[in-house]
Amino acid sequence: MYVVIAGAGLVGSGLAERLIEAHHDVVVVDQDSEVCDRLASRIGVQVYHGSATNIEILEDAQMSRADVAIATMRADADNLAFSLLAKSLGVPRLIARMRDPRYEGAYRTAGVTATIRIVDVFVSQLMLEIEEPNLRQIATFGKGRASIVVDSVPEDSSVAGMTVSRIAASDAFPSECVITGIYRPDTQEFVIPRGSAKVLGGDRVFLVAGRSDLRKASKFLHRKGN
Repeated sequence: MYVVIAGAGLVGSGLAERLIEAHHDVVVVDQDSEVCDRLASRIGVQVYHGSATNIEILEDAQMSRADVAIATMRADADNLAFSLLAKSLGVPRLIARMRDPRYEGAYRTAGVTATIRIVDVFVSQLMLEIEEPNLRQIATFGKGRASIVVDSVPEDSSVAGMTVSRIAASDAFPSECVITGIYRPDTQEFVIPRGSAKVLGGDRVFLVAGRSDLRKASKFLHRKGN
């Protein structure tokens, strides 16, 4: 994909690095020349020095051929202006970092596909780390109300050897929690589980649920066998 990122701060530069590693074509636009030079030399990304709310800069960055435009600047007003310009240039997917939730309606009106509040993600991850240190968060949804997490099944867990369907049918396993993947570190095998798939001791299990249900699911997976 061809991705244009507005803003080379911690979020924008970190995202650019991950996208480059995943072999996407990435362009970053930022007003700070030193930040631009540093980012270009560090990860080899194409960087344009200038305002991401200046249509001439966006045309130079070939915004019209972008598959995704991502606004990660500090001010919601700047992110909105960038999103509107990206929309006018025909970019099909727009993602914006939102600082103030009062701007959510404006982002929707501007055609933004998804808004991300870094504070919500950070707080949700911090709460999970405090309450359930066994879980590692992958992503959050609905302003932190639901998450995708990874939990490691102990070797002596009572669920070791149980099928996914049997686990899901247990009264102690929350009905609103879904097992979406199983990774086996010893064989580096990733399983998309069906009901007959077995969970083994040492597996890393991917779960999707709200935080309270994730807590119950983790407790169930860590219950020791007889």
